[in-house]
Amino acid sequence: MRRWLTQMGIYGFLVLVTIVTLYPLLWVVGLAIGDGQRRGGLNPFASAPSLDGFQTLFRQSGFGQALFNSLAISLAAACLGVLLAATLGYALSRFQFFGKDAGLKSIIVSQMFPGVVSSIPIYWLLHHLDLLDSRTGLVLVYATTSVPFCAYAAKGWFDTLPSDLLDAARMDGAGPWRTFWTVALPLAAPALAVTFLFAFMGAWSEFILAQTFLFEESNYTVPMVLQRFTDPHSADWRAFAAGSLIVSAPVLALFYTLQKHLVGGLSAGAVK
Repeated sequence: MRRWLTQMGIYGFLVLVTIVTLYPLLWVVGLAIGDGQRRGGLNPFASAPSLDGFQTLFRQSGFGQALFNSLAISLAAACLGVLLAATLGYALSRFQFFGKDAGLKSIIVSQMFPGVVSSIPIYWLLHHLDLLDSRTGLVLVYATTSVPFCAYAAKGWFDTLPSDLLDAARMDGAGPWRTFWTVALPLAAPALAVTFLFAFMGAWSEFILAQTFLFEESNYTVPMVLQRFTDPHSADWRAFAAGSLIVSAPVLALFYTLQKHLVGGLSAGAVK
């Protein structure tokens, strides 16, 4: 009886935590499919469901173009950032060279400062490279800002790879580049999945740098478009909530696609 009561208490606590966690999300769903009227009380569900918020979102705000821009920019920035982070992390993990310790410490120190601190020098660089107000420039900005954290995470994973695997590849005649591509990189798939998610979500939800570097409406990203639904005096919460649900869908899909790489290490037992 005591064990049964303990289990019921644990399950009840988990159910309560789940309800508290999902309650704000249910309010967003209720606002997105509601009738646009102010609602009070604790009931998050809409009394008269409607899709007018989604129609307003795509019909009046250029949300479709912004969604395409955000997807293209985030995917390109994530792929480029993971490529740079993987090569840098592998070099910091497996090679000895002058400035290695100083470079690793500088990577850690760079994480202490928010990205907005570097907005002025980045603006100057993009202006002189003729990349201001372009999606290519924003891809480079997002990719480089994600490299420090991703490289540090990749280094930690490469440190756990058994040296015997890399030594066996060298004995078979593989050079440093081939050893990296054919042995180390496939085994680092879980770490690459985590770094890809971090880089993608960082670019997908970023607002300040995009607002600073983009001027043409055709280049706007999703956060910039959603910001136009709010002002100091009023807000279209129905359209804003509908856009929030759509924005969350690619991240959920990405988590679902990469979940098998997030739960285990592919190098477990490889030496044996």
